[in-house]
Amino acid sequence: MSAPPGRPKARSQFALGADDAYRRWRDWKLANAPARAEELIVEVRDPRAPTAAEAAALVARCRRSNMAVYASACRDEDKDIPRRLAARLGLARLDANWLADDDGVSSITPRDAAGGDARPDFIPYTNRPIRWHTDGYYNPPGRQVRGMVLHCVRPAAAGGENALMDHEIAYILLRDENPDAIRALMAPAAMTIPVRADAAGVARPAQAGPVFSVDPASGALHMRYTARTRSIEWHDDPATRAAAARLQAILDGSGAHVHRLRLDAGMGLVCNNVLHDRAAFTDGEGARRLLYRARYHDRVGGTHAGFSLPPPARHAPPVRDGYAIGVVTSSS
Repeated sequence: MSAPPGRPKARSQFALGADDAYRRWRDWKLANAPARAEELIVEVRDPRAPTAAEAAALVARCRRSNMAVYASACRDEDKDIPRRLAARLGLARLDANWLADDDGVSSITPRDAAGGDARPDFIPYTNRPIRWHTDGYYNPPGRQVRGMVLHCVRPAAAGGENALMDHEIAYILLRDENPDAIRALMAPAAMTIPVRADAAGVARPAQAGPVFSVDPASGALHMRYTARTRSIEWHDDPATRAAAARLQAILDGSGAHVHRLRLDAGMGLVCNNVLHDRAAFTDGEGARRLLYRARYHDRVGGTHAGFSLPPPARHAPPVRDGYAIGVVTSSS
């Protein structure tokens, strides 16, 4: 596989008007896009300690499509699995939302309302379907979720499949059709997540921002998106409403760039926060679906031209609402 064009020093390929840079990158991207979900899969003996070849294969797929799926025989109920794999792939700054476990990693499983647990009020902690989104779309700019590991400990008895789409492909499809749609979705207040209040007052302030933006440090494209229709406000102008509708139509289509798969025990997703959804599911008797989710402020190491895979790293403390949380560190 050829290498992607180098990071531009002047104008990003994602800047409207940088047509030559965009076309070179677009042609490389589409030529190397995986045609089938099976092309994303890497066999990994132990995701806690992938070999150099296994790690390189995961990074190569993330460079190509911003995501990779690993398959292993590991059936351990061990939350160190996503943390150690993430550290091996250059993901260090763990983002912990308020519903995550104390170590910053979320145990995604259906919850009961007993005991004052707030999580049953949030769809990821139920068996209901989840529409297209990127993770952390409600985070402020300083806490953007750029990378993620989702590890399956126990699948559902039926259902629970994921659809995946590289957000860079969504950008290409939309820009090729109508650059003005990209312009509208790059506006500073294109999409607003309203304030979330609880009994104590404002639990999370309103968060406005673009759908597509470019990371000034890396030149990478970031996407902040949810297809939900409640608790979201689109900028009230015809261009933004039309762009949002067209983006949703692209995602809801059954094009070749939408990959559907079901994570079985020992499998997981490593990605640069690509678009994804989740089908509804049914659990077996006494065995609830369980996945571990670790979200990071970093991208997978080595997914830019000129970047190299870092050596195994020690775990950095997760950050929740701007404060570090103590985590026991261990070597990868």
